[in-house]
Amino acid sequence: MFDAEVQKLRETRPLVHCISNPVSLNDCANFLLACGASPIMADSPEESAEITSSSQALVLNLGMLNPLRFEAMLKSAKAANQQHIPIVLDPVGVGISSYRMQSAKELIQSVQLSVIRGNCSEIMALCDLSGKSKGVDSEDDPSLSEEELYDAAHNLSNTTGAIVEITSQTDVITDGIRRVYIKGGSKALTCITGTGCMLSALIGAFLAVKPDSPLEASTIASAMMKRFGEAAALNMECLNTGYSSMRTYLIDAAGRMDYLALQGGFQIEDR
Repeated sequence: MFDAEVQKLRETRPLVHCISNPVSLNDCANFLLACGASPIMADSPEESAEITSSSQALVLNLGMLNPLRFEAMLKSAKAANQQHIPIVLDPVGVGISSYRMQSAKELIQSVQLSVIRGNCSEIMALCDLSGKSKGVDSEDDPSLSEEELYDAAHNLSNTTGAIVEITSQTDVITDGIRRVYIKGGSKALTCITGTGCMLSALIGAFLAVKPDSPLEASTIASAMMKRFGEAAALNMECLNTGYSSMRTYLIDAAGRMDYLALQGGFQIEDR
Protein backbone atom coordinates (compact mmCIF):
# COMPACT_ATOMS: atom_id res chain seq x y z
CA MET A 1 0.00 0.00 0.00
CA PHE A 2 1.31 3.46 -0.97
CA ASP A 3 4.28 1.79 -2.63
CA ALA A 4 3.68 3.68 -5.90
CA GLU A 5 3.68 7.06 -4.13
CA VAL A 6 6.75 6.16 -2.10
CA GLN A 7 8.57 5.03 -5.25
CA LYS A 8 7.66 8.29 -7.00
CA LEU A 9 8.90 10.29 -4.01
CA ARG A 10 12.23 8.51 -4.05
CA GLU A 11 12.59 8.80 -7.83
CA THR A 12 11.70 12.49 -8.13
CA ARG A 13 13.36 13.68 -4.89
CA PRO A 14 11.17 16.80 -4.68
CA LEU A 15 12.58 19.99 -3.19
CA VAL A 16 10.62 20.82 -0.04
CA HIS A 17 11.10 24.32 1.36
CA CYS A 18 10.59 24.38 5.13
CA ILE A 19 10.41 27.64 7.03
CA SER A 20 10.49 25.80 10.27
CA ASN A 21 10.98 25.82 13.99
CA PRO A 22 14.74 26.02 14.80
CA VAL A 23 14.18 23.46 17.57
CA SER A 24 13.33 20.79 14.99
CA LEU A 25 15.04 22.16 11.89
CA ASN A 26 17.84 19.59 11.78
CA ASP A 27 15.51 16.69 12.53
CA CYS A 28 13.10 17.73 9.75
CA ALA A 29 15.94 18.03 7.24
CA ASN A 30 17.40 14.61 8.06
CA PHE A 31 13.92 13.07 8.17
CA LEU A 32 13.06 14.37 4.69
CA LEU A 33 16.40 13.17 3.34
CA ALA A 34 15.78 9.70 4.78
CA CYS A 35 12.36 9.62 3.13
CA GLY A 36 13.84 10.53 -0.23
CA ALA A 37 12.92 14.22 -0.50
CA SER A 38 15.38 17.10 -0.82
CA PRO A 39 14.93 19.64 2.00
CA ILE A 40 15.88 23.29 1.99
CA MET A 41 15.50 25.50 5.07
CA ALA A 42 15.61 29.21 4.23
CA ASP A 43 13.89 31.77 6.45
CA SER A 44 15.36 35.05 5.21
CA PRO A 45 12.71 37.30 3.61
CA GLU A 46 15.34 38.42 1.10
CA GLU A 47 15.47 34.99 -0.55
CA SER A 48 12.56 32.90 0.72
CA ALA A 49 10.10 33.63 -2.10
CA GLU A 50 12.73 32.94 -4.78
CA ILE A 51 13.61 29.62 -3.17
CA THR A 52 9.95 28.66 -2.84
CA SER A 53 9.45 29.30 -6.56
CA SER A 54 12.06 26.60 -7.28
CA SER A 55 10.49 24.12 -4.84
CA GLN A 56 7.72 21.55 -5.18
CA ALA A 57 6.18 22.15 -1.75
CA LEU A 58 6.28 24.74 1.05
CA VAL A 59 5.95 23.93 4.77
CA LEU A 60 5.30 26.78 7.22
CA ASN A 61 5.89 26.11 10.92
CA LEU A 62 4.91 28.76 13.49
CA GLY A 63 7.23 27.48 16.22
CA MET A 64 9.58 30.18 17.58
CA LEU A 65 7.89 32.76 15.37
CA ASN A 66 9.39 36.21 14.91
CA PRO A 67 8.61 39.15 12.55
CA LEU A 68 11.38 38.36 10.05
CA ARG A 69 10.48 34.68 9.86
CA PHE A 70 6.81 35.56 9.44
CA GLU A 71 7.66 38.02 6.64
CA ALA A 72 9.52 35.21 4.91
CA MET A 73 6.52 32.91 5.35
CA LEU A 74 4.09 35.40 3.87
CA LYS A 75 6.32 36.19 0.89
CA SER A 76 6.96 32.49 0.27
CA ALA A 77 3.29 31.59 0.56
CA LYS A 78 2.29 34.25 -1.98
CA ALA A 79 4.99 33.03 -4.36
CA ALA A 80 3.76 29.45 -3.86
CA ASN A 81 0.20 30.46 -4.77
CA GLN A 82 1.43 32.18 -7.93
CA GLN A 83 3.32 29.04 -8.96
CA HIS A 84 0.58 26.60 -7.81
CA ILE A 85 2.94 25.07 -5.26
CA PRO A 86 1.16 23.29 -2.35
CA ILE A 87 1.48 24.76 1.16
CA VAL A 88 1.32 23.09 4.57
CA LEU A 89 0.66 25.21 7.67
CA ASP A 90 1.72 23.83 11.06
CA PRO A 91 0.24 26.29 13.61
CA VAL A 92 2.55 25.32 16.47
CA GLY A 93 1.23 26.56 19.83
CA VAL A 94 -1.15 28.92 18.04
CA GLY A 95 -3.32 29.39 21.13
CA ILE A 96 -0.45 30.36 23.42
CA SER A 97 -0.16 34.00 22.29
CA SER A 98 -2.15 36.58 20.36
CA TYR A 99 0.85 37.13 18.07
CA ARG A 100 0.85 33.53 16.89
CA MET A 101 -2.93 33.58 16.46
CA GLN A 102 -2.87 36.83 14.47
CA SER A 103 -0.05 35.49 12.29
CA ALA A 104 -1.88 32.23 11.61
CA LYS A 105 -5.08 34.04 10.72
CA GLU A 106 -3.22 36.43 8.42
CA LEU A 107 -1.73 33.48 6.55
CA ILE A 108 -5.11 31.74 6.34
CA GLN A 109 -6.78 34.90 5.03
CA SER A 110 -3.99 36.00 2.67
CA VAL A 111 -3.12 32.79 0.82
CA GLN A 112 -4.63 29.49 -0.22
CA LEU A 113 -3.29 26.69 1.96
CA SER A 114 -3.35 23.04 0.95
CA VAL A 115 -3.18 21.47 4.43
CA ILE A 116 -3.49 22.75 8.00
CA ARG A 117 -2.03 20.20 10.44
CA GLY A 118 -2.07 20.59 14.19
CA ASN A 119 -2.78 18.80 17.43
CA CYS A 120 -6.15 19.01 19.16
CA SER A 121 -5.41 22.19 21.11
CA GLU A 122 -4.03 23.97 18.04
CA ILE A 123 -7.01 23.14 15.84
CA MET A 124 -9.37 24.05 18.68
CA ALA A 125 -7.67 27.44 18.97
CA LEU A 126 -7.94 28.07 15.22
CA CYS A 127 -11.63 27.20 15.44
CA ASP A 128 -12.09 29.61 18.39
CA LEU A 129 -13.03 26.69 20.63
CA SER A 130 -10.20 27.25 23.08
CA GLY A 131 -8.52 30.48 24.02
CA LYS A 132 -5.63 28.95 25.94
CA SER A 133 -2.81 26.55 25.26
CA LYS A 134 -0.08 25.23 27.52
CA GLY A 135 2.37 24.88 24.65
CA VAL A 136 2.82 22.67 21.64
CA ASP A 137 1.45 19.49 23.22
CA SER A 138 -2.15 18.45 22.71
CA GLU A 139 -4.46 19.17 25.62
CA ASP A 140 -7.79 17.41 26.00
CA ASP A 141 -10.76 19.63 26.79
CA PRO A 142 -13.37 17.64 28.76
CA SER A 143 -16.03 20.24 27.92
CA LEU A 144 -15.71 19.47 24.20
CA SER A 145 -16.81 16.20 22.61
CA GLU A 146 -14.92 14.55 19.78
CA GLU A 147 -17.81 15.17 17.41
CA GLU A 148 -17.84 18.88 18.25
CA LEU A 149 -14.12 19.09 17.52
CA TYR A 150 -14.45 17.16 14.26
CA ASP A 151 -17.42 19.30 13.17
CA ALA A 152 -15.33 22.41 13.87
CA ALA A 153 -12.50 20.95 11.76
CA HIS A 154 -15.02 20.34 8.95
CA ASN A 155 -16.07 23.98 9.15
CA LEU A 156 -12.46 25.16 9.16
CA SER A 157 -11.79 23.08 6.05
CA ASN A 158 -14.85 24.47 4.28
CA THR A 159 -13.98 28.03 5.29
CA THR A 160 -10.32 27.88 4.24
CA GLY A 161 -10.51 25.41 1.38
CA ALA A 162 -7.65 23.48 3.01
CA ILE A 163 -7.47 19.92 4.25
CA VAL A 164 -7.50 19.96 8.07
CA GLU A 165 -5.63 17.28 10.01
CA ILE A 166 -5.92 16.77 13.75
CA THR A 167 -2.99 14.77 15.07
CA SER A 168 -3.65 12.69 18.17
CA GLN A 169 -3.65 9.04 19.24
CA THR A 170 -5.96 8.66 16.25
CA ASP A 171 -5.29 11.19 13.49
CA VAL A 172 -8.37 12.66 11.82
CA ILE A 173 -8.19 14.26 8.37
CA THR A 174 -11.07 16.05 6.66
CA ASP A 175 -11.80 17.93 3.46
CA GLY A 176 -15.04 19.27 4.88
CA ILE A 177 -17.01 16.26 3.60
CA ARG A 178 -14.97 13.09 4.05
CA ARG A 179 -13.36 12.11 7.32
CA VAL A 180 -10.35 9.77 7.45
CA TYR A 181 -9.24 8.14 10.71
CA ILE A 182 -5.70 6.81 11.08
CA LYS A 183 -4.81 4.70 14.10
CA GLY A 184 -1.57 3.13 15.26
CA GLY A 185 1.74 4.71 16.13
CA SER A 186 3.38 4.83 19.53
CA LYS A 187 3.05 7.01 22.62
CA ALA A 188 6.85 7.30 22.53
CA LEU A 189 6.40 9.78 19.68
CA THR A 190 5.06 12.27 22.21
CA CYS A 191 8.20 11.96 24.36
CA ILE A 192 10.59 13.62 21.92
CA THR A 193 10.37 17.06 20.35
CA GLY A 194 9.67 17.70 16.70
CA THR A 195 7.64 14.66 15.65
CA GLY A 196 4.71 16.87 14.65
CA CYS A 197 7.08 19.10 12.70
CA MET A 198 8.47 16.02 10.94
CA LEU A 199 4.95 14.90 10.03
CA SER A 200 4.15 18.31 8.55
CA ALA A 201 7.37 18.11 6.51
CA LEU A 202 6.39 14.62 5.33
CA ILE A 203 2.97 15.90 4.28
CA GLY A 204 4.82 18.50 2.23
CA ALA A 205 6.89 15.77 0.56
CA PHE A 206 3.83 13.75 -0.44
CA LEU A 207 2.03 16.91 -1.57
CA ALA A 208 4.94 17.41 -3.97
CA VAL A 209 4.15 13.94 -5.35
CA LYS A 210 0.35 14.42 -5.30
CA PRO A 211 -0.24 18.19 -5.49
CA ASP A 212 -3.83 17.79 -6.69
CA SER A 213 -4.79 15.29 -3.98
CA PRO A 214 -4.03 16.90 -0.60
CA LEU A 215 -6.37 14.57 1.31
CA GLU A 216 -4.57 11.53 -0.05
CA ALA A 217 -1.15 13.10 0.50
CA SER A 218 -2.01 13.86 4.14
CA THR A 219 -3.40 10.36 4.64
CA ILE A 220 -0.27 8.69 3.24
CA ALA A 221 2.05 10.88 5.34
CA SER A 222 0.07 10.31 8.53
CA ALA A 223 -0.17 6.55 7.99
CA MET A 224 3.56 6.30 7.25
CA MET A 225 4.40 8.35 10.35
CA LYS A 226 2.38 5.94 12.48
CA ARG A 227 4.37 3.04 11.03
CA PHE A 228 7.66 4.87 11.63
CA GLY A 229 6.65 5.37 15.26
CA GLU A 230 5.79 1.70 15.69
CA ALA A 231 9.06 0.55 14.13
CA ALA A 232 11.13 3.00 16.18
CA ALA A 233 9.39 2.07 19.44
CA LEU A 234 9.94 -1.63 18.72
CA ASN A 235 13.66 -1.00 18.21
CA MET A 236 13.80 0.98 21.44
CA GLU A 237 12.11 -1.86 23.34
CA CYS A 238 14.14 -4.67 21.76
CA LEU A 239 17.46 -2.89 22.23
CA ASN A 240 16.54 -1.59 25.70
CA THR A 241 17.41 2.01 24.86
CA GLY A 242 15.71 5.34 25.56
CA TYR A 243 14.06 8.35 23.96
CA SER A 244 17.26 9.81 22.58
CA SER A 245 17.65 6.63 20.56
CA MET A 246 13.98 6.84 19.58
CA ARG A 247 14.76 9.94 17.53
CA THR A 248 17.51 8.06 15.65
CA TYR A 249 15.31 5.00 15.13
CA LEU A 250 12.56 7.22 13.73
CA ILE A 251 14.87 8.54 11.02
CA ASP A 252 16.14 4.98 10.45
CA ALA A 253 12.53 3.87 9.90
CA ALA A 254 11.98 6.73 7.45
CA GLY A 255 14.94 5.41 5.47
CA ARG A 256 13.11 2.07 5.20
CA MET A 257 9.87 3.69 4.07
CA ASP A 258 9.66 1.69 0.84
CA TYR A 259 9.85 -1.59 2.80
CA LEU A 260 7.30 -0.44 5.38
CA ALA A 261 4.93 0.72 2.63
CA LEU A 262 5.06 -2.71 1.01
CA GLN A 263 4.73 -4.44 4.37
CA GLY A 264 1.43 -2.65 5.08
CA GLY A 265 -0.17 -2.81 8.52
CA PHE A 266 -1.90 0.56 8.18
CA GLN A 267 -5.05 1.24 10.19
CA ILE A 268 -7.11 3.59 8.02
CA GLU A 269 -10.86 4.13 8.09
CA ASP A 270 -12.52 6.42 5.53
CA ARG A 271 -16.00 7.67 6.37
